[in-house]
Amino acid sequence: MSDSLDALERRIAELRAEVRRAVAARENALARSLRGDLRRAEQAWDAAVTAEAPPRPREAEVSLMPIREQVHQALALLGVPTSAKLVVAVNAAFFARELRGSQLTSLRRDEERSFRSDPYARPYYLCAALTDRLSPARGLLADSTWPTELRVLGPLSPRVHFLTSTMRIAEHLTRLAEPPAGAVRLLSRMAQNIPGAAAGFAPADPVIALRAAGAELEVHRAADAAQRSEVAARAARQLSDVERLFGVTAMNTLRGAC
Repeated sequence: MSDSLDALERRIAELRAEVRRAVAARENALARSLRGDLRRAEQAWDAAVTAEAPPRPREAEVSLMPIREQVHQALALLGVPTSAKLVVAVNAAFFARELRGSQLTSLRRDEERSFRSDPYARPYYLCAALTDRLSPARGLLADSTWPTELRVLGPLSPRVHFLTSTMRIAEHLTRLAEPPAGAVRLLSRMAQNIPGAAAGFAPADPVIALRAAGAELEVHRAADAAQRSEVAARAARQLSDVERLFGVTAMNTLRGAC
């Protein structure tokens, strides 16, 4: 608190005491005059304390990049179908941009409407990952430029995608001279779920995390690729262009089975 504020507070205390004495002595004219002085002193105190108030915390940066492009950039970094939650986390950790999961909720539907109205007009679409029933996998976003084999899922794909995402994040961190603290924390959280990738709760070493995730990925890679290849072949035979990007509805699946 500055000297000015201290002086004003002392003056206000003095004036209040003088007002009390004037009222007790029934010196009404003096009391009115002192009250006027007191109001002016309090107004000066309000102005001084407002001027000394610390600046408001800076609000989170609002990116001028459209949400669609932010999501695309996060997907490009990760390289596999990804949940909205991880897209938001990567966007914040590596690009210091604020994105809310709710903003992604209608994004895939908007992309599908755009594709249906004017197919292939855009260089890429944010589309769906497809389950083994060729329906859209709930909550997973993918890039339409990826081959179908990468956008479909087999039983092992969730673990393979997690390991691949961890490796991509670790690789990205090894290329940065000053890795963002948020990105290191994100890698550390993911590494906790990979044997040998992290030592306790200490920040993960990207090189160690990369090696551990790669070792486990080798265990699953061939089987997952074979399963996804079979799903992709069915998608190529049975689906239209729009269905290959956005999947079939449950009703269409039932009609196809009849």
